[in-house]
Amino acid sequence: MKPLFDDNYWMGLALEEAKAAFAKDEVPIGAVLVEGQELLARTHNLRETTGDPTAHAEVLALREAGIAKGGWRLTGTTLYVTVEPCIMCAGALIWARVERLVYGTADLRAGAVDSLFDLLRDSRLNHRLEVKGQVRSGECKALMQDFFRQRRDG
Repeated sequence: MKPLFDDNYWMGLALEEAKAAFAKDEVPIGAVLVEGQELLARTHNLRETTGDPTAHAEVLALREAGIAKGGWRLTGTTLYVTVEPCIMCAGALIWARVERLVYGTADLRAGAVDSLFDLLRDSRLNHRLEVKGQVRSGECKALMQDFFRQRRDG
């Protein structure tokens, strides 16, 4: 029997992606997108590498999953991301019809899910997501702090 993976497991994969971003001197944010127990995409930030301002982990995961599924509607999926999404990424989750978001740590400066805005649950929009925050938040936050400390000190 195939094992059932939970939020902690999937966030662990997102953390692996965030560490891969860190190794490339990218802001260490990782994301995985799943449908049920099937992994559709696993990505990390690539803005510096590509020079693309939209190359956030979440957007890249949506692009990869859309290709895998053969369409832009990602209903029934869950996105796991190590840091609370920004306005751009939250909007992309809405337009892609993602069902659920699980994030690691809050982004007090740019978070559009709980910190600055509540975009994903806004009743004025045609699609809303179920949200679960603070999954493995200590690990996610520590990785971000280590990255920015290294940049300041290095």
